[in-house]
Amino acid sequence: MSPARSAGHQAKPPDFSASEFRASLGMFATGVTIVTARTATGDLVGLTANSFNSVSLAPPLVLWSLSQGAGTMGAFSNGLRYAINVLAADQQQLAEQFAARGGDRWAGVRFVEGMSGTPLLEGAVATFECFNRSQYAEGDHVIFVGEVERCSHRHEASPLLYHGGKFFAEHPL
Repeated sequence: MSPARSAGHQAKPPDFSASEFRASLGMFATGVTIVTARTATGDLVGLTANSFNSVSLAPPLVLWSLSQGAGTMGAFSNGLRYAINVLAADQQQLAEQFAARGGDRWAGVRFVEGMSGTPLLEGAVATFECFNRSQYAEGDHVIFVGEVERCSHRHEASPLLYHGGKFFAEHPL
């Protein structure tokens, strides 16, 4: 338990609305990823996420988060492995396809199988093949920590960015 909690300290209630919070978070520019996996029965699952971050170099750890109410929660929480695919500037349509509700997210998607059969999206700027090391329920999300077993990247490829609720494929310096 943290020192603040053990001393009986708590955070003050927010003085802002959920929409204000979301808009403020949107001011932090991020890359865009698609997290992919294969279920025990061989089904493909995937979703667009911009909640990706490095945690540690030794051991190599990354994290991402998923809403507790997500339809893919069971597949990711019970699976042993997943891949994080960092999207390239020309993959906005793919980000939108994997963010959409309903329909076949995998329709027309080109991928190769990673070392454990996890789908790796063709054209991604970088891929991280992860062992599902740990999960932490916090608020309305679950934080997944993955231990990276293999990674790769394309030199000089431009990433897709997300800021203020919009995608950006061109990056002026």
